[in-house]
Amino acid sequence: MTPYKFQPLTLTLAILLIVLGIPFASSSTDVLAQQPTETPAAATGLFITVVTNEPQINVRMGPSSTVYPVVGFLLTGSSAPALGRSQGGDWVQIEFPSAPGGKGWVYSPLVQVSPPGNLQVVEAPPTPVPPATSTIDPTLAAQFVIVPTNTRLPTFTPAPTLAGFDFEQPDAITVGVPWASIIIVLTILGVIGFLLSLIRRRK
Repeated sequence: MTPYKFQPLTLTLAILLIVLGIPFASSSTDVLAQQPTETPAAATGLFITVVTNEPQINVRMGPSSTVYPVVGFLLTGSSAPALGRSQGGDWVQIEFPSAPGGKGWVYSPLVQVSPPGNLQVVEAPPTPVPPATSTIDPTLAAQFVIVPTNTRLPTFTPAPTLAGFDFEQPDAITVGVPWASIIIVLTILGVIGFLLSLIRRRK
């Protein structure tokens, strides 16, 4: 039996592999360790299918048709993963990517849960805050209130007549011919008549 001889090069390589292998082993262990993640929605194994006679149903932000707004629609016959139900069971929470948080609510009489199973009760999301309305100071607003006055439109009023004088409408003759012309014409006619009478007396 021949004794085994260690060569220095082989021994040095073996020591280096052992020393360098320890950090790789620890790093690989760290990579394999993962943080706990939330169970995906489809892990429940329950799905809803829209079974209403309407062409589509509303998907709301929460389990109420009066408090929560519509965030999308589901066509009749379509399905989605079911996540839970409301306290009374009237609404079903589903996975809906376009909704805030990726979750929406549908009215349970309009859908069918399959396979039949019990959905856990899910807490409703907080109700949306209504938009703030601007308040106006009443005293400030009262300064800008203009009340229309009941004043009549201006009307034409005739000028008052002088006492003791009755202004009559002039007749057509006086309007067309001035008084001075009438007097001149009458004077000329009188002179002509006087001359004619003198001529007749001489005859």
